[in-house]
Amino acid sequence: MKALQFIAACALLISATTSFSQENTGRRGHAAAAPQQQAWGIAGQAAKATRTITLRMTDDMRFTPAHFQVKRGETVRLRVENQGQVLHEVVLGTQASLDEHATMMREHPGMEHGEAHMAHVKPGHEDDLIWSFNRAGSFDYACLIPGHFEAGMRGSFTVTP
Repeated sequence: MKALQFIAACALLISATTSFSQENTGRRGHAAAAPQQQAWGIAGQAAKATRTITLRMTDDMRFTPAHFQVKRGETVRLRVENQGQVLHEVVLGTQASLDEHATMMREHPGMEHGEAHMAHVKPGHEDDLIWSFNRAGSFDYACLIPGHFEAGMRGSFTVTP
């Protein structure tokens, strides 16, 4: 009986902690973490965004535009619009990182994930991804929801020096 009371108390504590932490979190329900440098840049601050680029996602498994260009050092608001009827996402990365993440998504469909370089957008909604493009090069973005990536839902971007 004491074991059951202990388990119930732990469950209540976990539930209360989860509720509290969700009320005090950053974007998309995840605790605000220190920005991590990636090969393709680092999370930016909305106040430093110099322009907005709209990425539209549709159920034909395409992004519009399929390519965009920014200057190294530029912080951009990527407005991600889902004009489809199913959930879509955009994940920034290298071809290798996107391939690896897509494999994980196929093996674990529905897995929770949320990083500053990702935006998951419900049908008919939009989200903003603020990114500081501080590394020059050619990079990619994709929707890694199983089946979407394989159907060609990907794009690319160039960061010029």
